[in-house]
Amino acid sequence: MVVSATRVARPMLEIPAAVDRIYADEIREGRALVNLSESLGAVPGIFVQNRQNYAQDLQISSRGFGARATFGVRGIRLIVDGIPATMPDGQGQAATIALGSAQSIEVMRGPFSSMYGNASGGVINVVTEDGPPQPMLDAGYWAGSYGSARATLKFGGQEGSLNYLLDGSRFSTDGYRQHSAATRDQLNSKFKYTLSDDSTLTLVVNSLRQLQTQDPGGLTRTLMDQDPRQVVATQLTMNARKTVIQDQAGMTFNHRLEGGGQIQATLYSGARWVEQYLNIPLASQAPATHSGAVVNLDRGYSGAHFRFSQEADLLGRPFTISLGAEHESLDERRKGFINNLGVSGALKRDEDDTVTTTGLYAQGEWKFAERWSAHAGLRTSRVHFNSQDFFLGNGNDSGARDYSATTPVGGIVFRATPLTSFYANAGRGFETPTFAELANRNNASGFNFALDASSSRHAELGVKTIIPGRARLNAALFDIVTKNEIVVDQNAAGRATFKNVGHTDRNGLELSAETLTGGPFEARAAYTYLNAAYREAFNTVIITGGPPVPVAAGSLIPGVARNVLYAELRYRKEPFFAQLEGTRKSRVAVNDPNLEFADGYTTINLAGGLVQRGAGWRFTEFLRVDNLTDRNYVGSVIVNEGNGRYYEPSPRRNALLGLQASLQF
Repeated sequence: MVVSATRVARPMLEIPAAVDRIYADEIREGRALVNLSESLGAVPGIFVQNRQNYAQDLQISSRGFGARATFGVRGIRLIVDGIPATMPDGQGQAATIALGSAQSIEVMRGPFSSMYGNASGGVINVVTEDGPPQPMLDAGYWAGSYGSARATLKFGGQEGSLNYLLDGSRFSTDGYRQHSAATRDQLNSKFKYTLSDDSTLTLVVNSLRQLQTQDPGGLTRTLMDQDPRQVVATQLTMNARKTVIQDQAGMTFNHRLEGGGQIQATLYSGARWVEQYLNIPLASQAPATHSGAVVNLDRGYSGAHFRFSQEADLLGRPFTISLGAEHESLDERRKGFINNLGVSGALKRDEDDTVTTTGLYAQGEWKFAERWSAHAGLRTSRVHFNSQDFFLGNGNDSGARDYSATTPVGGIVFRATPLTSFYANAGRGFETPTFAELANRNNASGFNFALDASSSRHAELGVKTIIPGRARLNAALFDIVTKNEIVVDQNAAGRATFKNVGHTDRNGLELSAETLTGGPFEARAAYTYLNAAYREAFNTVIITGGPPVPVAAGSLIPGVARNVLYAELRYRKEPFFAQLEGTRKSRVAVNDPNLEFADGYTTINLAGGLVQRGAGWRFTEFLRVDNLTDRNYVGSVIVNEGNGRYYEPSPRRNALLGLQASLQF
């Protein structure tokens, strides 16, 4: 298995880091193709929770990083076809990823993710497939529980030096809970032009339209026990909802040099418009320091990446060096308005916010002995935030803040046999606050530029082995210490403010296995043990209007399960295919003081179908049943929610029935 999340493609056994790859058939076969949570359960260390709330996106955490995010993805670098889906401030969105045309998903955890800058938890790298050698049209449709449906149309092929792929889809749902309807229109296209034997130019263009997506919010434990499908009345009277419109284009030039060198240059640009209506009482929005409950963001973003790599000799042994430079920028016009019972009212915030990040890195690999290789990297990053305030009725809140860090990383690999590797690594990472975390101050308007970045120290030991014709096995032990962890300071009137606290510890074990038998049966399993806790005590205000609550030393980081086990069994022998999936997850703290927990749960999913094929055509019917045992459980939590509404219930038993047809011309 060759992976590219480490920038220079290398076989998995030669990489001193925990890396997993999910292939196209595992992503698509018998799945809804709506959320990353469908595929990434098979990757240890990564927790992807479908919130059943398309107004707030998925919750993704890696080794505990990103678990506190109440919306969007933070602490993890999302990359699609070389273009970041994570903005320069460290916050990203997974809704733009088109799973229907994904060739693979690569996931890297550990300190080597710091080579990508503002991301301490890891890297998720999605690669779009190329068009097939001959023109092919692919159409699909499924319909399922709770008024859910998805229609797709994909066309691709090769014409001379041009390879092309276009993938369009529409997903719609009424939602498991009240007030959770959503419609998502998505287009993803890829054009690769072969300029010469050594050069290619790839253009990727994609678009997302998600209009008036209803937000059901969370529930208290009492309300959830009464009826997990309900919403609090104010979610309806305030008509909490979100609209997202995004368009993006990017271009990558690859050129292979003589002597094993390579040049890669990427340019991209995009626009994202967001309007979100929050459930905040009118009285809470009234003070001059409050920014309102209608958030309006008009974003333009762009970036340029350049990388040079060269293979050479060092003291007579193979040596590879990579040098790179990156610059990314985001310009955001942010406005806030009164949410007057679902209607946009008076202006409460008006500013122009920008963030730029610049990074330089060098990464090397030296095979200094027959069975040994050393890896090292160094990155320097600078992130600049600036806010120009135009709403001067409550004073001028303009300001700026710079964050910078130099993050080294090193690793060593010992090939005990051609099919077994032992590795160790160590390094540092850092995370700046996101715009969402900087956005509010206690009892004041404007940004909280006193908030510092957090830094982390990582160490890892691992083993990877392949038993020919039988299985692939991976294991990793890791220990992470974070300084200046960013946590909630106060939750009040629908606004969260943040502060830095001392240290946190994240240590654990990751195990993964998959069969390589080549027969009709395939199996895959992943287990994660993660102990994530605060080292020092601090105080926090987790309930609006409530007193400070102590968080004791040793309290668990909320949103992080200590034990997660995933297992999957597949059967493929045409005309039949089937898969059985099971997940066991231990209980999860929902707030920093650990006053409440979401219960652990076990879920089982089953899918199966038939395939018919002929000369140039293929037809598939499939049925999928999720939560086969009809379990009532909480799939995700809203960490430190200010009204105690922490719980986001997941659907009981639900099903979908789908058809897919492919025609080759």
